[in-house]
Amino acid sequence: MVHQVLDKRIFFLFLGLLLAGTLSAHNINYALEKAPVHNVMWFYISLGIRHIIPEGLDHILFIVGICMLGTNIKTILWQATAFTVAHSITLALSMKNIIVAPGQVVEPIISLSIMFVAIENMVTDRLKAWRIIIIFIFGLIHGMGFASVLNEIGLPPGKFFLSVFSFNLGVEIGQVSVILGVFALIIKPFRNRVWYRKVVLAPVSCCIAIMALYWTFTRI
Repeated sequence: MVHQVLDKRIFFLFLGLLLAGTLSAHNINYALEKAPVHNVMWFYISLGIRHIIPEGLDHILFIVGICMLGTNIKTILWQATAFTVAHSITLALSMKNIIVAPGQVVEPIISLSIMFVAIENMVTDRLKAWRIIIIFIFGLIHGMGFASVLNEIGLPPGKFFLSVFSFNLGVEIGQVSVILGVFALIIKPFRNRVWYRKVVLAPVSCCIAIMALYWTFTRI
């Protein structure tokens, strides 16, 4: 019995040491090591926004795809929230090196997730309850893609959570901006038109699917 307890303690001690080694295994941004908190926050918020607008065309198309089938802003924002929560989880875990996935695997899957949403828009005429689960799963994958970008810049010592939170906040600002733009310019004016699905939803979703398929082949 004593041996079993000792074995368990040794196991958890060993596991703790392993985690301690991985928890700090991210690139270091020494330039911001002594910067004021507000400077660090603004740097990573602007980085997150820029990663969506204008640099994140693939993520923009994913968000547009989410918007097209929903005609209610609350429904769209709930999907975006599930996506944000999911990518926040894997972004933090990836930056801690707890989850490690090579870009050559993650990037094609991201493209396929975009294509999936676009095709679903064309083959169904209403949102299914399980779509939010699918969006959450795709968010987990996209978070690992975000991590590869953030890791290139690195994080300042002692400011891990502040930096990751700020980057996620910037990404969220970018995503919500896209959602509000699509809703205001496309969905709200035309959602009640009888030709909305045929003239707007189907062509836009088809273009997104074709672009995502192209990205999938170029990223493999």
